[in-house]
Amino acid sequence: MATLILPGEWIKNWEKSGKHEFVQLCKELIEKTDHGKDVKDFQAALYEICSQVVQGNLKIDLVSTVLGEMMELREDLPSILADVFCILDLETGALEEKNKRDQYTHLVGACLSYVPEAILKERLDPETLESLGLIKQAHQFNQKIVKIKTKLFYKQQKFNLLREENEGYAKLISELGQDLSGNITSNLVLESIKSLIGCFNLDPNRVLDIILEVYESRSDQDEFFLSLIKSYMCEPVTLCHILGFKFKFYQEPNEETPKSLYHIAAALLHHNLIELEDLYVHLMPVDSTIVEEHKREISEAKQVARKLVTVVLPSEKTEDKEKDKEKEEEKNDKPPDNQKLGLLEALLRIGDWHHAQSIMDQMPSFYAASHKTIALALCRLVHLTVEPLYRRAGVPKGAKGCAMQPLNNTRAPQPTETFEDLRRDTFSMLCYLGPHLSHDPILFAKIIRLGKAFMKEYQTDSRTEVKDKMDVLLSCFLSIADQVLLPSLSVMECNACMSEELWGLFKLFPYQHRYRLYGQWKNETYSGHPLLVKVKAQTVERAKYIMKRLTKENVKQSGRQIGKLSHSNPTIVFDYMLSQIQWYDNLIVPVVDSLKFLTSLNYDVLAYCIIEALANPEKEKMKHDDTTISSWLQSLASLCGAVFRKYPIELAGLLQYVTNQLKAGKSFDLLILKEVLQKMAGIEITDEMTSEQLEAMTGGEQLKAEGGYFGQIRNTKKSSQRLKDALLDHELALPLCLLMAQQRNGVVFLEGGEKHLKLVGHLYDQCHDTLLQFGGFLASNLSTEDYIKRVPSIDILCNQFHTPHDAAFLLSRPMYAHQILSKYDELKKAEKGNRQQQKVHKYVAACEQVMAPVHEAVVSLHPARVWDDLRPQFYATFWSLTMYDLAVPHAAYDREVNKLKVQITAIEDNPEIPMNKKKKEKERCTALQEKLQEEEKKQMEHVQRVLHRLKLEKDSWLMTKSTKNETITKFLQLCLFPRCIFSSIDAVYCARFVELVHQQKTPNFCTLLCYDRVFSAIIYTVASCTENESHRYGRFLCCMLETVTRWHSDRAIYEKECVNYPGFLTIFRAAGIDGGNKADQLDYENFRHVVHKWHYMLTKASVHCLETGDYTHIRNILIVLTKILPCYPKVLNLGQALEARVHKICLEEKDKRPDLYALAMGYSGRLKSQKVHMVPENEFHHKDQPARSATPASQQNGPGSTGKPAANASKTEEGLSEDGDRGKDKSQGTTKPVNKANSTAGKVTTSNGNGALNSTKVVKDDKERSVKEKKEKKEKTPGSTPENRREKQRDERAGKEERVAREGKEKTPKADREKIKPEEKVMKDDKAKAGNGEPLEPARERDAVKESKSKEKGDRITATTTLKSPNPRSESAESERDHKRRKLDSHSSPSHSSSVKDSSNELKESASKQHHINFNSVARSKSREREVEKNDTENSQGRSKEKKEEKERKERKRDHNINDREASQESKRRKDENGTNSARNSQSPSCDSSLSPEKEKSKRSKSSSKEKAESVKQERTSGGKKESRHDKEKKEKRESGAGKEEKKHHKSADKHR
Repeated sequence: MATLILPGEWIKNWEKSGKHEFVQLCKELIEKTDHGKDVKDFQAALYEICSQVVQGNLKIDLVSTVLGEMMELREDLPSILADVFCILDLETGALEEKNKRDQYTHLVGACLSYVPEAILKERLDPETLESLGLIKQAHQFNQKIVKIKTKLFYKQQKFNLLREENEGYAKLISELGQDLSGNITSNLVLESIKSLIGCFNLDPNRVLDIILEVYESRSDQDEFFLSLIKSYMCEPVTLCHILGFKFKFYQEPNEETPKSLYHIAAALLHHNLIELEDLYVHLMPVDSTIVEEHKREISEAKQVARKLVTVVLPSEKTEDKEKDKEKEEEKNDKPPDNQKLGLLEALLRIGDWHHAQSIMDQMPSFYAASHKTIALALCRLVHLTVEPLYRRAGVPKGAKGCAMQPLNNTRAPQPTETFEDLRRDTFSMLCYLGPHLSHDPILFAKIIRLGKAFMKEYQTDSRTEVKDKMDVLLSCFLSIADQVLLPSLSVMECNACMSEELWGLFKLFPYQHRYRLYGQWKNETYSGHPLLVKVKAQTVERAKYIMKRLTKENVKQSGRQIGKLSHSNPTIVFDYMLSQIQWYDNLIVPVVDSLKFLTSLNYDVLAYCIIEALANPEKEKMKHDDTTISSWLQSLASLCGAVFRKYPIELAGLLQYVTNQLKAGKSFDLLILKEVLQKMAGIEITDEMTSEQLEAMTGGEQLKAEGGYFGQIRNTKKSSQRLKDALLDHELALPLCLLMAQQRNGVVFLEGGEKHLKLVGHLYDQCHDTLLQFGGFLASNLSTEDYIKRVPSIDILCNQFHTPHDAAFLLSRPMYAHQILSKYDELKKAEKGNRQQQKVHKYVAACEQVMAPVHEAVVSLHPARVWDDLRPQFYATFWSLTMYDLAVPHAAYDREVNKLKVQITAIEDNPEIPMNKKKKEKERCTALQEKLQEEEKKQMEHVQRVLHRLKLEKDSWLMTKSTKNETITKFLQLCLFPRCIFSSIDAVYCARFVELVHQQKTPNFCTLLCYDRVFSAIIYTVASCTENESHRYGRFLCCMLETVTRWHSDRAIYEKECVNYPGFLTIFRAAGIDGGNKADQLDYENFRHVVHKWHYMLTKASVHCLETGDYTHIRNILIVLTKILPCYPKVLNLGQALEARVHKICLEEKDKRPDLYALAMGYSGRLKSQKVHMVPENEFHHKDQPARSATPASQQNGPGSTGKPAANASKTEEGLSEDGDRGKDKSQGTTKPVNKANSTAGKVTTSNGNGALNSTKVVKDDKERSVKEKKEKKEKTPGSTPENRREKQRDERAGKEERVAREGKEKTPKADREKIKPEEKVMKDDKAKAGNGEPLEPARERDAVKESKSKEKGDRITATTTLKSPNPRSESAESERDHKRRKLDSHSSPSHSSSVKDSSNELKESASKQHHINFNSVARSKSREREVEKNDTENSQGRSKEKKEEKERKERKRDHNINDREASQESKRRKDENGTNSARNSQSPSCDSSLSPEKEKSKRSKSSSKEKAESVKQERTSGGKKESRHDKEKKEKRESGAGKEEKKHHKSADKHR
């Protein structure tokens, strides 16, 4: 009863206003009910007012009056009021309060006048009726009701069967069984039946039963009997009961319900003569039994599946067999028919889809269709439904097909004429079929063909108004594919044709839709159907059987079996195969070969399965040690490359997967792309290339394919085309490049936090290598238009996409080459000139047009100050060229051509090859040979054009607004170092480019400084490399060393390729820098010193890295050393030092880090084999024989025989940085003027603190310099005179030297003074040891004493000239060496100081040191001076004795200088012993004063020389012989200590050997 509460005011003021308001409300509610509204609100109002009476709030007579007045408002108001009374009757009857019950009774009694008694008797309880007086006794009334109901519903009418005459039934049967072909109608027969019933007293129900029996036997006469039954029958329920009795008769075991009975029941249902609900209850079995049976089937199927995939013991097998036997015995008692399924089949056969669908909905999904007869009946109905549309749109060209007879049934589903009509019934019918469409392969093909026709229409019809409808239809077809087509294919027996037919539809879907379908098929479909559960288990079992027996020998047979199995269930087969491959990578080759029998659909499914396996979240992509990628991922990547190359599989899904992984910051899966590129495009990226392969990689595409790769990868044209199409069609080419370039730099930060450094380096290398591969693939396979259209300009790549510069140029480089060639071709066509010179000019013009925008674009890549030294043109030229542009690998071309010739000869000589095959192979080889020769010719012409272009450009490459050192720094930082570790070919390119810039005589490019910076700064570079970058960096250093070694090997080569080249200038003049004076060039012998210094620096850096103990340092330096082994080490003692340290690494790492141990052992073995090619130091560069003989081989200057650095790293770096700073100060201001040969720049500080060449200020006119020189000499000459025989001998030797110097002044190159510089390192080394408390070796001490003496002689003339003497023991060289020893004695570094610097630097430094002299060291210097004198007297015999006065004057001056230097040396040694940093504390006021003008310098030097002269006089007057004896004693003590130390050195060297 609806809730309606009357206001309380109405009840209180009932007579005044409440009554009127209530009546008004009732009228409104009655009007609403008249307009079709429900009467509930009106009933609620009546209920509310009556309940007020029952509760005693209103008087009965007042309410009864109102209700009586309202009876006129509506005819059925008494009935409505009776319903209200009925409810109140129930409520008050349940109450214990008697007064309310009495109120209710009085109210109903008051209303009896207008509520009929009959209505009340229907609705009120008998007790209430008795209290109202409407009946006498309630008990009697109840009994009467029971009797009436029994009579109505349960009592049968009794017929007197004896009254019925059998003749009537006989006549009835004959009447119904007559021939109905004539004019006999159901109405005529019905009249006859009626007369028979009346005449023979026949029971009408029995007559109806007989009519049904006859109809059952004559089921073809549907129309006649149905109309007869329709006319005869009174109630459908009666007919249902009769049919129910018929069906019940056949529900006993071993009984079979006839199909005719199903048919007449279906016909009666179809024509609505009976209701399905009425008939369904009479059919067996009940629905609950069907559900239980379905569950049992699923559990049995799963049990079967478990048995197939688990190992069963023999005892369990016997038990299972017994159980199976028991089940079979139980099944022998055939259960009764499933009458519901029989009726369903009959309904489907006559086309009654509506009732059939209702029955199928009552059963579990696909239960009905799992019975073949039902499935076939439903398939037939679908055939008939789609026939018209199939004939119009689905029949392939040339196919006839067989026409289907339509049903003679207007109530059957309407045939489809358009694709839209399929949504009406066809799709739902197919969904009820599910996997059981497999029973009808013809219908399967029809549905697929309709889908193909729709997809073609969908792709061509672009009308917006039908877009939504088409999208809905597309989703319907996808659902059918998911729920019907794929499951049906799984159940089908091996049917490759159906698989191909289905691929015809699926290939029209985007790969996203296809993969979604495959995913559903693989992961969900098989678990939903009992049949599919069994099929899956059987497939897995069969796949196991095949895979266990798969080998390389039986690939063909196993392949056929795999193909047959995969036609129906590819997802299951491939899932198992991939799981096996992930465990056993040796299966990859036979599996790939065995896949040749698959269908196109299977290949596509395989691609999906591979991607799903790769994306498996449950598998870790790293091994447990977190240092390497998991083997399962490597196996799958290898499989990807092999499968996608060999078979025509769509690549879009795989490429998109890799792209998505990169977007997510994951670079593991780049391994897949790397393998795919290598296999499909034939592009290999490896740093293990031989030099021959690398040479071949600098040629054209044909040479690369023939000689550049490890494996001969042939027939990649089709596969690379497929890969290119996939990238272009899905717009993945540029995104993949950019993502790889960004990910490469992001690997360290995104993936480097938790992962092992080794793994991070590996991921970085993988990302970088794949980028190189991919860039090479795009460059060689994309057309010019495609490439230019997709790759943006260099500034957009770097600034907008944040692509690293090296990667951006990798992408842009092919574009520039394409554009230049196309522009060149345009210019050639425009002006037809055949002369080579014209072609070259056109090529240069084309380059200028194409590269001009690039030059502007690169300006934004770096700060403006960069372009002060490097021109954008030079920067762009460096990054845009390749090795293909610089040189032609003639040897590689000849090598490959000769190979082909050998092949041709071998083919001709082989008698086993058939003639036709011989001919084909010979033609192939000949054609290849011609291609290679043509390619070589083409490259030669191209290189000539490029070199001419560079020759024209070179003058404007380098601006040098700052120093030459800064220019080289920027070149190394922005060009050389980033590119030399980019790829192996780029490493070679960088080395060759430096050589080319040198050969082109490029202005302002200091070749020596460039090489020096490269060889001196390798520690930090090596430490920051990944493993593959170390290979490339080593290759770069090797190529640089090859060039240096070639120049070092022969004077003629050096003079041809280096002399008179700007790169080997050691001084730059203001006017004209093209070659300079001969004196400004580094001569051959000094260049050999420089090369030795570079070798020493390499050794020092290598030993440092090996001693760090850090994994990366050791691994990288071993890789680099292995790469540069052909060119380094060449010096025996350096090689011994390396060998000892590497041997130590082998011992230390044997059980700790096996990969380092393997690297060290490999290098150690190769190093030993190279020992025969090593030479002693004196053969590598000029070194004095006595000094060399006095020092054992194991103690020659170098890192030391023990292989340890002579001093720790910190001291080394400080000493070197001091050296560099001092060199700069010297270059800015000096006190001693020198000649041309002495005016070269000193050292400068390199990136890691090593000394290198530095360009100096442009010097002034030579005349001014010589005048100044003479003036300073006069000012510095002390007034003391020689007193003894030693001074006379020195005078004689010095006089001869001066004469020779005057004669050859203009011929003396400054570099000759540096011939003995490598030996000065020895003294540095020894003095550094002495400063650290180590005793000097005796031989070196003697050498030092001799050289200090010779320095006295040689220093007399070093201010004016240097002597170019054939004698290796010339005094000038000895004095130079001794001077350098003293100068560098404050350094803790033992490094070899044979860098390119001249003696003027030493003289300048000595002059600056004169400002602070420690006079306490004079005694020691005098004793050493006298020791040296004895040795010099033996060598000075035979020299002339002219010009004694001048010699004496110079002798006094020299003595004074020597004393000063010895004093400063002693003070610095003391500082070192006290632990002070010599590199910082050696800075003197003279360094600051060096910036002052020349006059101030000369004044300072003059004053200091006077002070020195006075000190010398005091020393000499105090008596010399006693001091000399005292010094001798001290020297003997030192020598004895050094002898002990020498023995220790020998012992340690023996141990290492």
